[in-house]
Amino acid sequence: MERTGTILRGREFEPVEGRVVIDDDGRIEAIEETTVDGSDIILPAFVNAHTHIGDSIAKEAGGGLSLEELVAPPDGLKHRLLRQASSDELAGAMRRSLQFMQRSGTAACLDFREGDVSGVETLERAADGLDIDALAFARGSVDAMQAGDGFGASGANDAEFGDEREATRNAGKPFGIHAGEVDASDIHPALDLEPEFLVHVVHPEPDHLERIAEQAVPVVVCPRSNLVTDVGLSPYAELNERTTLALGTDNVMLNSPSMFREMEFLAKLSELSAREILRAATVNGAELAGLEYGLVEPGREARLLVLDGNSHNLAGARDPVRAVVRRAGVDDVREVVFGAERE
Repeated sequence: MERTGTILRGREFEPVEGRVVIDDDGRIEAIEETTVDGSDIILPAFVNAHTHIGDSIAKEAGGGLSLEELVAPPDGLKHRLLRQASSDELAGAMRRSLQFMQRSGTAACLDFREGDVSGVETLERAADGLDIDALAFARGSVDAMQAGDGFGASGANDAEFGDEREATRNAGKPFGIHAGEVDASDIHPALDLEPEFLVHVVHPEPDHLERIAEQAVPVVVCPRSNLVTDVGLSPYAELNERTTLALGTDNVMLNSPSMFREMEFLAKLSELSAREILRAATVNGAELAGLEYGLVEPGREARLLVLDGNSHNLAGARDPVRAVVRRAGVDDVREVVFGAERE
């Protein structure tokens, strides 16, 4: 199988005209530079590095509430609504969000999964038969982490999480934790846990930035969510200078899980380049979770997004990378390639 057009190749997303050759195992066999007909733009599919898709049952609920009133465990609005919903209601709403992500070019999401073991099982039901990798960064217990793909801690001010951190090491699974969303008080305790990644980091002070760099801890930023909850915006350029940035859409309660919208938003309120943002939306998130895609290069799993470069929205764009990051949307998606068919 092959796809032809302008290929955003490698970690620098170098635009080359040609074809991507995909082998029978669903991996990229070769990238061949050649003159081709058509104006498609071929890039890696997105990895949404931080979601809470259980919130799909409560879209646009809680207008005007503070972050704590919205999402703080155990009695924030989202947690009350989660407790009130049946397992079938949750799975159905989550599936709709997963279907939207898949249709809009997302190959995987790293979901901080509420509900302990049953929450992991609900996510598995929601994703059954879909191509998107819905990874459960479970919350609630070590057993939930064992059932899922890692552990997603709410924040170091909520609990110590030492046992959970040790259990993820023993299981060889990643540990992520919210930090610095409302204030800086939980950043040092989070870093003491030596996590695989932090989420948010809106309020780092110089010593936090120094530790993040020393420990080489990646940070997942969620700019639209942080704006909606009025906690501020992360110092994106300063973080990017010190570590790896990945991009997430956070709570479906507050924002659609659209990586197009998240990229455009970040591009227009930060000094980050389009290439840096596209890396945050693709390969950087993939590498957090140990996924074998995120770039268009030989040997990678062929999780690809094909955009119509001749759509009314994209036709005439002089810089395809900037066009993808700042302008493209779900209406421009021609196809999402998910490698080999799964059994």
